[in-house]
Amino acid sequence: MQKTKLLMTSLTLTGLFAIAGCSYPGVYKIDIQQGNVVTQDMIDQLRPGMTRKQVRFIMGNPLITDTFHANRWDYLYSMQPGGRQRTQERVSITFNESDQLVGLSGDFMPGMSREQEIMGNTPATTTTEVAPTTEPVETTPVAPAPVEPVEEEPAEPGSLLDTIQQEIDDAETAPVPTPAPLETAP
Repeated sequence: MQKTKLLMTSLTLTGLFAIAGCSYPGVYKIDIQQGNVVTQDMIDQLRPGMTRKQVRFIMGNPLITDTFHANRWDYLYSMQPGGRQRTQERVSITFNESDQLVGLSGDFMPGMSREQEIMGNTPATTTTEVAPTTEPVETTPVAPAPVEPVEEEPAEPGSLLDTIQQEIDDAETAPVPTPAPLETAP
């Protein structure tokens, strides 16, 4: 009787520890990234009239090439950090019959950063359409509304903020390479 009681108690405790180990809050959960990583810099390099090859060079292969919409490429990206809420971003690129870029829609727009969009300094439009042309057209991004600067106290010398600011001030800028237009021979 004594051995049975001890056996049942030890089995119960072992089972409880096993169940508690599965849902322990300190367990590390990995970040899950899926799809094409699309940045604002990539979108800013796109110009109306670019060919499919030029767009593929900048953006990479599209995640979805729809059979029914052959002139549209879709780039999807989702991120689920450590078991929390999943976020998803989408960009659709549209071409005309001449395989030239004519439209862009989705979560990114040319000339606006994610921070400006969050702050509300940009128009609420999510689709850009361009008139079809036979030659590449040079466009200039629209400047966002000016933001009033916020005065900040200078960081204490030797502090972490001062060290970070020194690294930023000493950083050298590098130009972003842009692809040359491809020549098409008849």
